[in-house]
Amino acid sequence: MDRAKRIESLRQVMTEKNLDAAIIFNFENQFYFSGLKAITYSRPIIMVVEQTRQSLIIPKLEEKHAKEKTDADPIHIYHEVEGRGSTDYHELFDEVLDGIEGSQVGIEFGALPAELVSGIQEKGHDLVDVQGDIVRMRAIKSEEEIEMIKESGKLVSGALKHTLEHSAAGKSELEIDYHGNQYLFEEISKNHTDSTLDYFVMSPSGVERTNMPHVFSNTRKLEIGDVIIHSRQVGLNGYRAECERTYFIGEPTEAQREAFKVMLEAHLAALDFIKAGVTAKAVNQAALDVIKEAGYDAYVSHRTGHGIGIGQHEEPSLRFDNDLVLEAGMVFCVEPGIYIPGVGGFRHSDTVVLTEDGAEIITEYPRDLESMIFE
Repeated sequence: MDRAKRIESLRQVMTEKNLDAAIIFNFENQFYFSGLKAITYSRPIIMVVEQTRQSLIIPKLEEKHAKEKTDADPIHIYHEVEGRGSTDYHELFDEVLDGIEGSQVGIEFGALPAELVSGIQEKGHDLVDVQGDIVRMRAIKSEEEIEMIKESGKLVSGALKHTLEHSAAGKSELEIDYHGNQYLFEEISKNHTDSTLDYFVMSPSGVERTNMPHVFSNTRKLEIGDVIIHSRQVGLNGYRAECERTYFIGEPTEAQREAFKVMLEAHLAALDFIKAGVTAKAVNQAALDVIKEAGYDAYVSHRTGHGIGIGQHEEPSLRFDNDLVLEAGMVFCVEPGIYIPGVGGFRHSDTVVLTEDGAEIITEYPRDLESMIFE
């Protein structure tokens, strides 16, 4: 990744807004600008970008990691072992703030903790929000980022296939997830040298559980007549794609067939409509128009889709109040859903990359009803 180019883009924003420094706290943004994806737990990492340097405040156990992955200099280390140096990252943060020449500091208003905000203000600095600027940078993916997302699209599609085609009555939700997980572990180990994997999976089954759009897989065993929403994301080397399918163990009821049909039509309508030059809310409406015409709009509980890349859910969002005009290089998950008490939940999701000529679907598995019935 061309981290230097990204830092330069951030510095251009700083120049436009007359900022003397930008403080990056959100871990996804830190990865975007530095290449560092650390496990923070209770040990914060703070990135400070100035016009002539970028620095990190980081725990000792991440020092080697930071030196390997980032161009940060200086790196300020705090310790958890007595006698090694500073044990308080607040002290180091104060020292970095004292070294900033000027009074205008950019922060992510939605990410930086209040105690650190107070510390900046106590030093006499004025705060300016740069969160929206970073969102816009991340929304337009580079060719390298898109290639990584496309590779994740292949992997997530394969993992979904392995779970669906190993599903059967008597297996638990966790057991069916295992088949897709095992495919990922083997495929990435074999074909992606020195790569990292992160993944998310959930397979709520049955009428009640599929009516909860976000619920972790558990030990409930699949039964004949079940509807399942299998949802997967795969991140290869930090970049993600998503694929979801609603499917059945045995024959669905007539009510389920009808709800599935409407969901699929809405999904395909949004996939057909989305492209550079249309607004985010128009994509949302393309799916919603299908659902409303069929009389199911009371059973819609979320937006039609969201951006994806470094994060599981990124801006821009495909929802009713987003007037943003979409651009080539943006990547979205398109996932209109219908959730009907007593009938079940129904949602497909595919990841699409917007191009100058339209939209490329980078996840692939059959979507039609007959392909979604497993005996």
